[in-house]
Amino acid sequence: MTVPPRFELNGDPLGPDAFVAGMTSYGHFTAMQVRDGRVRGLAFHLERLATSTRLLFGSDLDVDLVRSYVRQAIAGEPALSVRVMVLTRSFAEPMTPEILVRTLPPHPPDPAPLRLATVRYQRDLPQVKHLGTFGLIHHSRQAALAGYDDALFVDPAGRISEASIWNAGFLAGDTVVWPEAAVLPGITMLVQKEALRRLGVPQETREVRPADLREFDAMFVTNSETPGRAVASVDDLVLPPADRAVDLLARAYETVPWDEI
Repeated sequence: MTVPPRFELNGDPLGPDAFVAGMTSYGHFTAMQVRDGRVRGLAFHLERLATSTRLLFGSDLDVDLVRSYVRQAIAGEPALSVRVMVLTRSFAEPMTPEILVRTLPPHPPDPAPLRLATVRYQRDLPQVKHLGTFGLIHHSRQAALAGYDDALFVDPAGRISEASIWNAGFLAGDTVVWPEAAVLPGITMLVQKEALRRLGVPQETREVRPADLREFDAMFVTNSETPGRAVASVDDLVLPPADRAVDLLARAYETVPWDEI
């Protein structure tokens, strides 16, 4: 049976239309896949929420309260996609951040390789997973209209940074390469970095430009729904199969413990 969407603002249930008119796009969020009341990388999720709240609102976030709201929202459900949003209904200073928890059915990873189109774009405050998603959606849609699956962002310096809802990575021999650019530090990417380090897999961070893609053995993307998804092509360049990279990332991710919310 499909689980209907559920919204809870500061712990109180809302209808799906009740919050839209009163909320703004000024805020931030984190997204997670929850299984039996547990999530991978919980500490990263809470640190992201706390750090972004200080940056956007100038105030501290009670992460224990956040956890209690999430526990309440997921109670009795074995598998959910959960989004925790910190936002405001008023711009009067001092702004008061509020916590909105949305639950949806779980999102299984899609194994199909992606075809990406490069676009010159950099998000405002790229280190924040903020609610200002207009540019992401617009460029992703334009890529789809052009026959691609999604957009791959290239920053003003000409470096590959990230995709619309993904961190990007590459495999060079046995080394995982992360792009050096202003990107969102995705939770799955952070979790993967730790897992790969524990497995002894070499990693490095360096500038990668579209012209450098021919040097790599594979390209992949990762987000909260998948530990690693192959990239089949970028613009007109067909990339090598990424099976080895995807298998490596899946193996590393499976070593990550689940944390009780």
